[in-house]
Amino acid sequence: MDFEKILGKCGDCHRYQYMLMALYGFLMFVVSRHYFAQNVISFVPDHWCHHPDLEHRSFEEIAAIYSQFENPSCTRLASIDPDGGNATASSEACDRWIYNYDFGFRSMNAELNWVCDAAYKARVGQSLFFVGSMCGTLIFGLLGDTIGRIKAMILANWCGFLGDSATIFAQSLVTFSVSRFVSGLAAEANAYLMYILALEYVSPSLRNVGLNLILSVFYSLGMISASWQAVWVGEWRTFMAWSAVPLLLVTLFYFLVQESAQWLVTRHDIDGAVLRLRRVAHFNRREVSEEDFEQFRVHCKSQESASSHHSMQRQSKLMDALKTPRLRLRMINVLLVFTIITLCYNTVSRNVEGLGLSPFIMFTLFALTLPPSGLFQAQAQKSMGRKFTAVSSMVATGLMTAACGILLTFWKQPSPVLLVALILTSRFGISVCTGATMQISAELVPTCVRAWICLLMPETRNKKLPMSLAEGEQFGKGERMFDFLRRPKKEDEADLSAETHQKLVPE
Repeated sequence: MDFEKILGKCGDCHRYQYMLMALYGFLMFVVSRHYFAQNVISFVPDHWCHHPDLEHRSFEEIAAIYSQFENPSCTRLASIDPDGGNATASSEACDRWIYNYDFGFRSMNAELNWVCDAAYKARVGQSLFFVGSMCGTLIFGLLGDTIGRIKAMILANWCGFLGDSATIFAQSLVTFSVSRFVSGLAAEANAYLMYILALEYVSPSLRNVGLNLILSVFYSLGMISASWQAVWVGEWRTFMAWSAVPLLLVTLFYFLVQESAQWLVTRHDIDGAVLRLRRVAHFNRREVSEEDFEQFRVHCKSQESASSHHSMQRQSKLMDALKTPRLRLRMINVLLVFTIITLCYNTVSRNVEGLGLSPFIMFTLFALTLPPSGLFQAQAQKSMGRKFTAVSSMVATGLMTAACGILLTFWKQPSPVLLVALILTSRFGISVCTGATMQISAELVPTCVRAWICLLMPETRNKKLPMSLAEGEQFGKGERMFDFLRRPKKEDEADLSAETHQKLVPE
């Protein structure tokens, strides 16, 4: 009676799983607002250096006066003709600006005058956010293995609340950077720990399409609500408060979500694992006999006293994986792919200004590409496999993004409609790239140590995944670069044993 069988008796596609996925959707809604709050508060409206003679002129007149200068946003005027037809520039730097607030929203950059020579300050804060994300992923990942997934997830969200709340009171580059670093500790960690729990407790039929759809829909809703709530509240500090408070609500997950039973087994707390499974069965209104739980206990104890090979497997660390030639090369490839995809994702998804439309509208349009991209990714992976989906989406997205760059370089006044269409296509593609890369990369690394570069990775669809370093070293051996384009033979699929089928990656 292994975990999959006892979970099936307790219910793996019932009331508890639906509640778990609803909570995951809520978390994705909150996480997307937290992740992109920095973008919203940093939107820079059209701005020009202040001059007394401009105070009673319309924004159109001001823009026309400054249009004769190479750098209109940061050029200070010495004098202006009464009719506005001629103006002379001053050698002095700007110390005050006129802002044309987009939809009336007063951003942080505008309030603190972090524009022109001071524009770098917001970028420094953004960089510290990602440094915090890197540290938080490591810290909360280790905590998740030490104190449990639920507690680590709650602590991560508390860091997000603390960092976003501190940002409200930031007045200098130092305080802003520190607050963004603390906020960044929650990024990624506040979501992937819940994702691990969802994967453990839901049936294979819900894992691919269900989780991908929930992630994309609620992430999209979070982005849309963030942009238009900012317009509704009108200024950035109130908006940050609205983004910070929902992170505290994740604390309630402690009373609703069961701790990972498989993690408890690895901590030799079999009774604790059984208790969580009993709660799942009770919530699902399923009757599970004591004999079934006893068989699960026996199975777990037999696993603990398995051969020394399995004991060594449980103790395997990252450094052990780096000693295996093929697996080491694969992990380097995974690291490279993640680095490239993460850079591209954030470059495309955060580039909403200077496209001829309001950044609030662009943010909404970007968000609307997420649900169809999630569905497309799930169906493509089901039909074509992880590798084909990752490689083809990267090629298509690369072409679209390159077209955007060429258009902006050689066409000084490109058609806003054409430019937005290309950008939205790139946004759709990079979402597919990110999801597919995350999934194939996670599946390729053995459990015990958890793109042209993607062509160097083996396919994972309908294959038993590596559990140990030895299996990871042998996984995909003999597979050629473009074998993923070949449909599997029927006799190859028939060769899979019943035991192997139980451990297949869900389509």
